[in-house]
Parts: sequence; C-alpha cells; structure tokens
Amino acid sequence: CSPTASLTAQRASNTLLEEQAQSRAKIALSSKALIDKQSFQLSPPHEHAPFPPQKPTPRQMSSRPRSPLAGPPTPSPPFPIPLSGPIIKGFGRGSRDLGIPTANIPLAGLSVGGHEGLESGVYYGWAGLNVDSTGKIIPVAPPPSSHQSDEGGGKKGGGIYPMVMSLGWNPFYANTVRSLEIHILHPFTTDFYGARMNVLICGFVRPERDYADVEALVEDIQTDIEVARRSLEREGYQRLKGSWGEFLGRFEGEGHEGGVAT
Repeated sequence: CSPTASLTAQRASNTLLEEQAQSRAKIALSSKALIDKQSFQLSPPHEHAPFPPQKPTPRQMSSRPRSPLAGPPTPSPPFPIPLSGPIIKGFGRGSRDLGIPTANIPLAGLSVGGHEGLESGVYYGWAGLNVDSTGKIIPVAPPPSSHQSDEGGGKKGGGIYPMVMSLGWNPFYANTVRSLEIHILHPFTTDFYGARMNVLICGFVRPERDYADVEALVEDIQTDIEVARRSLEREGYQRLKGSWGEFLGRFEGEGHEGGVAT
C-alpha cells in the first residue's frame, strides 16, 4: 500500500469519527432542549412541593397549647342563653368510657328563642339542679295558687354549679343524632335521672372535633373543664350567676319550662 493511500484512509477515518461525534452532540443537545421545555411547562416548585404539609392528626390538634380562658370578660350576644328540662338517659358513655359523667336534657329547648341552629361545640355556663350535694333529688314544690304568695313557690333546695356543655354529633362515636351533654363541675355520688335542670349557656369554648383515640378525647375534655372553671370565675360571670339566680334555682316543672324549653 502506498503512503498516499494510507494517508487518504487515515483522513477518511478521522472525518467519520468527527461526524459521529457531532451527531452524538446534536442528539445530546436535542434531549437537553426537550427536558428543559418539559421542565419549563411544569408548575413552579412552590405549587407542587415534593413533600406538601400534612394535615394535623386529631391527636396533634388536641396536643396544641390552648388558651386558659374562653369568651370575653362579660357575656356578649347571643349569650346568655337559658335552657331548661328534665334530665334524661343519654348514651351512657360519659362515666363508663371517659370517667366524666354527664347529664342530658332534651335538645328541643334550644328552639325557644330561635337557638336551634346553635353551632355544635363546647360551651360553658351555669346549671341549677333540684338535687342535694350528693345527687339525691329534692322534690319540687308545686307552683303557688292565685291565693298564695309567690315567695318560694316552686323552689325547695337545690344548687347552682359551673358546667361545661357539649352540643353536637360527637364525631368520635359517629352519633346519628345531635345531643346535648352537660358535665357539672361537682363530684356527685349518685345518678339523678328525672331531676330538673336549668342551664344558662354563657359562652363558647371551641368547635367539636374528631379524635384519633379515646385518650386524646379525654385530654381535650379535661382541658375544656378547666377552661370553663377559670372562665366562670371572672367577675362578669359571677354577677351573671347572681342576676339569673331566680331562673337557675326555680323548679316548677312544665309551668317553669314553658318559657324556656319543652
């Protein structure tokens, strides 16, 4: 093979290698341009974060710090809301499952005064009961006749206590009916179904919630109890208790309830 032929072959080989290299470079540039175009069409990173914030679990919600007080220094509309009725059997879970006994009264009383649409949640206020300090029912005196003095009519003992009230569907237990459950902040030693209770709803604590477990539910209820207790210790609510004492401590059966409940 002549030197001239070898040189020509070498040049041809080099040209082929250069063409192959250029072809690979063009393919690479084309692929990069396609990727860049697709990336440009994607939404900005802040709209599609790879790890979006997770919704807090019910347990996390119950563990958040809460205010030690609820409501303003004195009640503001629509409060106070009066409610009255006989104590009826509820679901029986307050004492059995939670260790927090409750007294239930009919929801129908909220319709008086147009409060049937009251938001579901937890409330605080005062409750009057015709029971003694142990829970024993004190018989209700009949209302006075037209020839009797009204002084003391329909009243025969009982007490007025701070209370915290749950109104709603109780999503943790998936209730199918709305209920009104009241925890009286007093250690009664016996049940008092059939007693009469007058309630003065003074303010709102929080909306109702669902929970991951019963422990989280109990934790929140215990906080509700302390928030209600502290809130009612304020001067404005103590004065309210006194000014509504006649309503809270008067038990005249249907005659008394006619203006505030069923």
